[in-house]
Amino acid sequence: MDHAIRHRESDNLTLTFLARRLGYSEYHLSRRFKDMAGMSFREFFRLRKLAFAMEEVAGSDKSILDIAVNYGFSSHEAFTRAFRNTYGITPSAFRRNPVPPALRTIIKPFDCYFLGTGGHGMANSTEHVKTYFVTIPAHSFLHIRNYESIGYFDFWDKQSKIPGCDCDTICNLLLTIPDRLDDKGELGIDSGSGQIMAFLNAPTGRICSWGIPLAECYGVRLPTDYTGPVPEQMTLTHVPEGEYIVFEHGPFDFATENALVEERIEQAMAEFDYSATPYQPDMTPGRFFYFYHDEHRYWKYIRPVTRK
Repeated sequence: MDHAIRHRESDNLTLTFLARRLGYSEYHLSRRFKDMAGMSFREFFRLRKLAFAMEEVAGSDKSILDIAVNYGFSSHEAFTRAFRNTYGITPSAFRRNPVPPALRTIIKPFDCYFLGTGGHGMANSTEHVKTYFVTIPAHSFLHIRNYESIGYFDFWDKQSKIPGCDCDTICNLLLTIPDRLDDKGELGIDSGSGQIMAFLNAPTGRICSWGIPLAECYGVRLPTDYTGPVPEQMTLTHVPEGEYIVFEHGPFDFATENALVEERIEQAMAEFDYSATPYQPDMTPGRFFYFYHDEHRYWKYIRPVTRK
């Protein structure tokens, strides 16, 4: 659906087409879709178009009318009315002051592509998890962090108790940040919001399974020369070029295999034999490692390493 919206192909995307493509009846797909999204296919699709349009209102200099037409609205007035009814503000007012509105559609925060470069070849693999080393170029990381949370849902539960740091507010603020590195997928195809979970080796924080303090983070990777806005809730950190080990599991069924894949990844990280490599884990405070989660492609941890 997102691909169709971004590539101006959404007029051809109907429930009938999607059901045929996925091999379900329209009735079954309609019921499953509403269970997953909390709304009908048609309503979700309409709100996703508005969410994409909201990005362009905040992050481009296109006219409001051009944006309206590009996303299938018949007029400036129709777009303004739909935008105001959904977000409580007109597009023009939002462009002047892009205070994040409450997002009404689900955005998977891990639906993005890892743009690391300089792979050093396969270091190890199991039946399900492959392991290899990469060099990631210097970049910036704009993020919020929590030193007490344990896991994604606990992270957002704790953040929701901090004014202006709840999931909707932070995700919408990050949507207004330009030049997100993880907002492009393979072959340059847009593949997500560019937003990722990360962990920070920290002097204090909850102790992780390998015995070091960690802070959990959420944000976007940006070019190292980024000079754009930095929301007051967030921290912009320069991350120097570094070497990392990647633990990657292939596609899986989220509904039935998510816990199993997590267990496999955790086991692979715990049992990996660094003695056969020129690397060792880097526990230096201040180093980040990243977490990418897209059931259609992979579950991936990218952890910092250093040469022995």
